[in-house]
Amino acid sequence: MNKEQQELLDKAYRKYGDSHQYFVNGWLHVIPMLHSNETFINECKTDTEFSEKWGLKIEERELSLEERHDIKEQYGFDCRKLAKPSIKQLDDANIPTRLITITYNDKTIESYE
Repeated sequence: MNKEQQELLDKAYRKYGDSHQYFVNGWLHVIPMLHSNETFINECKTDTEFSEKWGLKIEERELSLEERHDIKEQYGFDCRKLAKPSIKQLDDANIPTRLITITYNDKTIESYE
């Protein structure tokens, strides 16, 4: 996950945390939160209703072989050697295998791992 994505996750979690605080007659009241940062993120990944409530959408998926071929040049793979490298060659060259997409407040950031 890149820095920009982590910032979006942090903003969403702060919003979640802020929802557990309120003032009454000048006193701050805090309701215990059910989720740590880690469980909040996991819940957003697995529970669509929870994710929509907090405005945070996290999608992770495996890249197809064709998608890995399409991005190989971005990762310094020498395309003069092989036009269609094998899975092993892509793995050996550390070409990413997963796409992570995070959306929060209408801002979407994608990264590869």
